Amino acid sequence: MSVNIDWATLGFGYVKTPYRYVSLYKNGKWDNGTLTGDDKIVMTECAGVLQYAQTAFEGLKAYTTEDGKIVTFRPDLNAERMIESAKRLEMPPFPSDRFLEAVDRVVYANREYVPPYGSGATLYLRPFMFGSSAVIGVKPAMEYHFRLFATPVGPYFKGGIKPITIRVSDFDRAAPRGTGHIKAGLNYAMSLHAIVNAHEQGFDENMYLDPATRTYVEETGGANFIFVTRDKKTIVTPKSDSILPSITRRSLCYVAEKYLGLKVEHRPVKLEEVAEFAECGLCGTAAVISPVGKIYDHGKEIVFPSGMDSMGETTKKLYDTLTGIQMGKIPAPDGWIREIKCQ
Repeated sequence: MSVNIDWATLGFGYVKTPYRYVSLYKNGKWDNGTLTGDDKIVMTECAGVLQYAQTAFEGLKAYTTEDGKIVTFRPDLNAERMIESAKRLEMPPFPSDRFLEAVDRVVYANREYVPPYGSGATLYLRPFMFGSSAVIGVKPAMEYHFRLFATPVGPYFKGGIKPITIRVSDFDRAAPRGTGHIKAGLNYAMSLHAIVNAHEQGFDENMYLDPATRTYVEETGGANFIFVTRDKKTIVTPKSDSILPSITRRSLCYVAEKYLGLKVEHRPVKLEEVAEFAECGLCGTAAVISPVGKIYDHGKEIVFPSGMDSMGETTKKLYDTLTGIQMGKIPAPDGWIREIKCQ
């Protein structure tokens, strides 16, 4: 079977693929799970996810490497993070081994939708969980769905990677000791008004500060920050208990230290310190790194020396090295690449 998709013009949106994975939790256990062609979900109007937002999700990609293999990138870490999200939301964790099996099965079943090497496109995978049984009192549901679907997506930057402009937000992304450290759907719902408002004012994203003192940098609505010092020798990432632990950030920090010989610091970063950095980027699954050229802080502008024309030199090295590992052009650390083999 071949699919009729123009990979060169594919955008970053949803395209229905033939198969998805579904497992149901009932009577205290997960069933065996299955692949299905049915993309519709039927549940009660009183489902826990609809009443009290009891849901969490993940995001990862499958790639075609330079030598023609289909692989995923560190899916074990997505499995681990989803377990932590489930625990925090009082949902039954989906076992890591079954998570990896679901990823493998969905990618293999939809293998014709994995874009070819060099196209700039990938197969995006969305595992998610939610409470499906009726809940009217404020308490966890008794039944759950674990589902995983796939959709081919084009490159995040259609016109090439250009630095973006962001603002320091007046909104808070997460509460102290709240759910900012897990991938809960409710975190993203809370960020929607802030991002729409930022776009209306001409900004690409929000920089959220710590909600307790509003003096330390946290993250954006969907990505972690990464900074480069003026001497280009050190990578700095903000540290906070309410920041989502990005798998991309974790991987970039390893690349910085082990592949590029840079120093890495994971520590609290004050807003007043940001102007001292040479480069700034937002890191996440979708774009790997989105370079930031300018930050607007209530009438003041922070313009990074790397400028608004192109990605900074060190950020570009990080981007090229990590994407090279993902695409099979650069040898990967043990365990980072999982090959999808014949089922």
